[in-house]
Amino acid sequence: MASSAMYLSTIDASGRYRFFVYPFKIFMYCSTGLSEDAATALIKLLCEGTPTGKKDAATAIFNLSIYQGNKPRAVKAGIIALLIQFLKDAGGGIVDEVVAIMEILASHHEGRVAIGQAKSIHILVEVIRTGSPRNRENAAAVLWPLCTEDPLQLKLAKEHGAEAALQELSENGTDRAKIKAGSILELLQRMEGVDNLQSS
Repeated sequence: MASSAMYLSTIDASGRYRFFVYPFKIFMYCSTGLSEDAATALIKLLCEGTPTGKKDAATAIFNLSIYQGNKPRAVKAGIIALLIQFLKDAGGGIVDEVVAIMEILASHHEGRVAIGQAKSIHILVEVIRTGSPRNRENAAAVLWPLCTEDPLQLKLAKEHGAEAALQELSENGTDRAKIKAGSILELLQRMEGVDNLQSS
């Protein structure tokens, strides 16, 4: 593990972390756990790397996050706030990777909590409204567990116009996106029904 961390924290002459010269290291980390040094180096590369370096870092984080034990480690390393920032800056060129990573992290409780605390609902709704077909699908897949677990997130989604965006997605999205959108719309309808009963 020590030598692997060295690759992650060392930059070669081309300005790219040596970690990416040895992609098999990704799979070793997936099976043994993401170290603090590795997480820090990947986040640093994601922030400061070249466009290619940022994509490499995002791909590595995606692969690492598939392993269940790495999800809370990535969250504790502060990755969520950075991902949200990249979504705000769509010109960064890694929106596809960012939304995919968020979907994986949203499958873990700590990831969902962090995404909710990052006040990301309006950004996810905007991706659902204007993103590419794949990004719209992934954004809906992030929104679904947030709204299922926390009524406040569902309320925020409604306040930010999610209903119209999800309705359109349920009609014109990918098959998976249609299912996710329909499920969230059902939650919104139930919430509206409860609100109507309480106000009557």
